[in-house]
Amino acid sequence: MTYSERLNKLPVQFFASLVQKVNSALAEGRDIINLGQGNPDQPTPQHIVKALQAAAEEPQTHKYSPFRGLEELKEAAAEFYHQQYGVKVNPKTEIAILFGTKAGLVELPMCLLNDGELMLLPDPGYPDYLSGAVLANVNVATFPLTKDNGFLPDYERIPLEQRNEAKLMYLNYPNNPTGATADLAFFEKTVAFAKEHNISVLHDFAYGAIGFDGQKPVSFLEAEGAKEVGIEMYTLSKTYNMAGWRVGFAVGNPAIIEALNLIQDHLYVSLFPAVQKAAIAALSGDQACVEELIARYERRRNALIDACEKISWKVEAPTGSFFAWLPVPDGFKSESFADYLLEKADVAVAAGKGFGEYGEGYIRVGLLVDEDRLIEAIERIGKLGLFT
Repeated sequence: MTYSERLNKLPVQFFASLVQKVNSALAEGRDIINLGQGNPDQPTPQHIVKALQAAAEEPQTHKYSPFRGLEELKEAAAEFYHQQYGVKVNPKTEIAILFGTKAGLVELPMCLLNDGELMLLPDPGYPDYLSGAVLANVNVATFPLTKDNGFLPDYERIPLEQRNEAKLMYLNYPNNPTGATADLAFFEKTVAFAKEHNISVLHDFAYGAIGFDGQKPVSFLEAEGAKEVGIEMYTLSKTYNMAGWRVGFAVGNPAIIEALNLIQDHLYVSLFPAVQKAAIAALSGDQACVEELIARYERRRNALIDACEKISWKVEAPTGSFFAWLPVPDGFKSESFADYLLEKADVAVAAGKGFGEYGEGYIRVGLLVDEDRLIEAIERIGKLGLFT
């Protein structure tokens, strides 16, 4: 039996190799500080867990839910966007419930592009963006995110032929892997760019709750005209530590939302209703748990940056997400440095090259262990004498 051409073309899962290396080291009995993962380390808040438990006791939740999700969840998502970002959304036509936003990110090219058409992706960027392109059998061009432009794209640097040919573009702020954030002026520029070249925009707002120094991340939909050109995807994974629950939603342009609903009509029969009820509790309930989580990540960020300064590692503090994007010292490539840290310091990090060509020269560190372990990790690295 042979696999389809589409399956054979799928990119190798970048994180699978990292997990294998870490597990091998752990099997040797080594004390590995794993900063390479992107999995929230805190439990889901109790009021959300209790909402799931109560809903699971209801016989009605044991049946198929409506194909396109519970109307109450869409209404909760719409109210959440209005409260958090001042964006008004029609829950009936401008929200699609997703099986986690990864599913939506992979589905969207199949919804909007034909074979061989072009989509634009950020470099560095979330590796699974490429999976959607392969499964849709479309072409990809990347645009660089570089330090000199605040890790934002410079649309003028995208070749004119690609600008005119592209049908879809992905963005992601707060950004994985760089930790950069975008302001309203950037999103207004994005709307103008998309209208000029007739490009649909997907803004991956996975870290939409996590901004530092008192700065709340900006929603793409806050920009005037954004719903005319695109959508935003919001996951509950990071905001409420619900990564394993696999629930999120898309918001914005009604035609794109309908396309996502249509493909999901054929792939799924909606999420387990009890999970949807728990999602309602998360979005509609007290947001103090979110404020506490952001404060936790900011303490961790500050501890990491202070520790780097003490070993003379010149780094920049991320302004959002729960990642830091740290430069590799002279004499190393990103992957060789990541391997060196695992071998010599028992510290696991993600090599920047795994996120794209322009990720070379960096490693990604997750703020997903407590401050004392972050400090210990940097102290171990400091003992290698790479920054003196």
